[in-house]
This record gives sequence, structure tokens and C-alpha cells, in this order.
Amino acid sequence: MTQTTAEFYSRWLERVRSAPAFQEDQTPPERWLQHLWRHQRLHRETLRTLDGRSVRVLHPGFWNRSAGPDFKGAIVQFEDGPACSGDVEIDLQPAGWTGHGHAGNPAYRRVILHVVWQEGVNPSGIPVLPMRPSLDSPLEELVPWLLGEAPGLIPANVRGGCSAPLRRLDPPALQALLEEAARHRLARKATELGARARHIGWDQALWEGLVGGLGYRHNTWPLRRLAELVPLAGTNAPLPVEQSQARLLGIAGFLPPDLTAGTPPYVRRLWDHWWRDRDQFVHRVLPPEVWHLKGLRPANHPQRRLALAGHWLNGPRLANRLVQAVLGSDDAEGVEAAMEVLRPGIDPFWDAHWTLGSREGTASPLLGEARVTDLAVNVILPWLWARAQLATGGDATTQVERRYFSWPAGEDNAVLRMARQRLIGMEPRRLPRRAALQQGLLQISDDFCSATDSLCNGCGFPALVEAWRGNPGAGES
Repeated sequence: MTQTTAEFYSRWLERVRSAPAFQEDQTPPERWLQHLWRHQRLHRETLRTLDGRSVRVLHPGFWNRSAGPDFKGAIVQFEDGPACSGDVEIDLQPAGWTGHGHAGNPAYRRVILHVVWQEGVNPSGIPVLPMRPSLDSPLEELVPWLLGEAPGLIPANVRGGCSAPLRRLDPPALQALLEEAARHRLARKATELGARARHIGWDQALWEGLVGGLGYRHNTWPLRRLAELVPLAGTNAPLPVEQSQARLLGIAGFLPPDLTAGTPPYVRRLWDHWWRDRDQFVHRVLPPEVWHLKGLRPANHPQRRLALAGHWLNGPRLANRLVQAVLGSDDAEGVEAAMEVLRPGIDPFWDAHWTLGSREGTASPLLGEARVTDLAVNVILPWLWARAQLATGGDATTQVERRYFSWPAGEDNAVLRMARQRLIGMEPRRLPRRAALQQGLLQISDDFCSATDSLCNGCGFPALVEAWRGNPGAGES
């Protein structure tokens, strides 16, 4: 790993952002509440409306940047009632419903949940969920994370203003910059996993991250919800593989409603397991609307992802085995060691079918090397880093960081190509093929490109790069 000046990337962010010192009695900006809801930075097991009803968020909805409710297509469940699909509006107080004119606006007629910062009188009759009592971390701890949140990459019609100064960096300096941005990204992801672990335990936080990380981005939340409903068994009596698969696929709503003469034997066996579990989980079965299946590559279908998760549930001590595989092997062997833990054995049905209803043929493996890399850099290594931060001394943290920065690059994709073109052009620049450098590129795009327009108006990043190029020590000042 290239040595860099201490945390200069984080210092750059402090220089270009205002960092207000919020206290618990202060009201955050409404935009922050939208980010908190979008990422569900909440203690999700204890959410309750103002009138005392429990709320389960099956999907937080899709962030709406236009007029109308803040989130469209959310799916929530009140008490043990049926899942409700609709919109979510975010306000600072319940009175915002009338104060902002939502009551008489037909665009808000599908709102099923009004999320607010603090309690108050409900003027709408729509269920109101106060966010402040349910944050997964104190507000002052969330401020750095909130300042780092960005709405996503913008269209790259022109090369970014930082492209020229970045291309003037020699390869070691460019690598050092990308590694610092990657270290910042690692810490942010670790913070989220650590906050979740405080409420549900380290093993379960890893399990939810792994299952959620299997999904196409629109299916992340229902997969996480399933990981909550079917928790990691730990060391005691894991379920048989097909029983685990039956429970996951049944709660997901993917098992067929009826068996016919042509039903494959595997699906019949799943039903033999599921009918015993149905009464226990009938109020938790996810509605079909929660899944986004159109346009999916067959390998990304959530049925296949859940079949893989069923294998993980069957294996004892998943968390401990991953720790040993990732940290107990040489750098060159880390990917294969993680594959050995996460890769299922022979699965006669899923090795020959893309979905429960597809014809028999040849399907891809349930887990490929590219997905292992995604899980490693986005879930496993941040989870290990968060745990290492609690250990005495810095040896554990150093070990995790060494593995993070040595992990081989993952698959290229449209998001990475757009970021690379905008920041440094398409030329590879002979940088090492490391996953951390890809992560650093994405982090710079999130932190700077998403905060400005396509012409980079007002972006301070190019000047920071130029100053640092002339005097690397300037990164610390």
C-alpha cells in the first residue's frame, strides 16, 4: 500500500464542507432526514407511530427528486396487518402536512406514512412516525456521515474540471489519492455496520449486510428484511439447506400458490418444509410489489440469491469462518479462501435452473468471484474494520486495512466507467488492479461530482489536487 499523508482526504472534505456542531436538542435540515430515511439509519426493530403502532419497513421507497412525496413506492407493515404500498413524506414536524399544503394536494393522496423529526399533534389522520427517538446513533455522531451523503453520480457529458490536474499526477501520487479516498469510504461503511451491530450483535449485522449485498440495488431492502426475519442461527443447530431455502423463498413470496402434476420434485420438497412454517411467518410474507424483477440478468434474480443464502444459513459459524478466511490467509489467497466459505457445494436444482419456474438447462454458479469481491469491500472488510476499532492497539486495524488495499479489483461496470471517464479519462494509467482504487474513485465522485453540476461550477476539488500536487504536505493543513 502506498504511504500517504495522514488522512488528508478527510481533511480536504472538512475544508470544502461546513461542519455544524449539532446537538441533540437541535433540528437537522430536512434534507438530512431524507438521507436518514433512505438508508434506514434507524433502530428498525422498535419503530412506532405516534399512536403506538409498530411499523416494519419492507422497502423505504425510491427517492423522489421532483414535486410530490419524498419517497415513492414504499412498502410498510403496521402491527401484524397486511403490507401497505404507497408513498412516504418527510417533514420536520407533523404540522408540516398542513403547513406545506399537502392535505389538499392530489399528488399526496397515496401517502401511507408521514415521517417527522419530532413528535407533535397529528393533523392529517395519516400514520406519523417520529424519527428522532429511533436513530441508530446519536445525531452528533451521524453528522459526518450525513455531510458525506450525496444523491448519486450525475450524467458525465463533459470531462470533469479535475481531470487535467489528476492526469498530471504521477501514478504513485494518483494511487495515494485514490487510496485515501478508499480509506474514507471504508470508514464510512464500517460506521454504518457498527451502528447496526450495537442493536442486533456483530454476527447478525454481518448476516444482514451479506444478504442485502447480494441484491440488485432495487432489491437490497427486501433482501435485508428477509435477513432480519430469518436471522443467522449461530453455532446451534443450523437448518438443513432445503429447509432454509424454503423458509427464505416462502417469506419472500416466491413459492408457487399451488402444486401441479408438473411441479419439480425440489419445489415439492420446499413446500413440505414451508407448510410447517407458514403459520409462524404468515404475517411476514413480503408482497410481490416489493420485488423489482424486470430487466434483471438471470444470475441476479433474487430467487437465486436466496437459494445461496439458504446454503449460508446451513453452514455453522459463518462469521468466524469468514474472519479466519479473510485474515488468516496470505493476500494472494484471500479471495479463494473467502470463496471457499461462501461458495455452496453442489446444488442439483440451482446448478441447472435460473429460477424456480425456469426450464432445466445450464445456469451459472450461485456465487462468482466478482460477487465475492463486492461483498468483501462493501460488507466483510468494513465489518472487520469496525470490530478492529474496538480492539486495543492498532494491529487488528492495520491487518484489515492491508487486506482491503490488496484485494484484487472487481468487475468493471457502468458507474465505474462513468466516474473514471469524468475524473481521469479512460486511460488505465498503469495503476494496480485493486478493488480499493475502484472504491476510491467512486468515493471522489460521490463527495465532489455529486455536489456540483456537469460543468463543475464551484467545485473545490481541482484546486485541492493542484495544491497537493505542488506540495503534498498541503493535504494536512
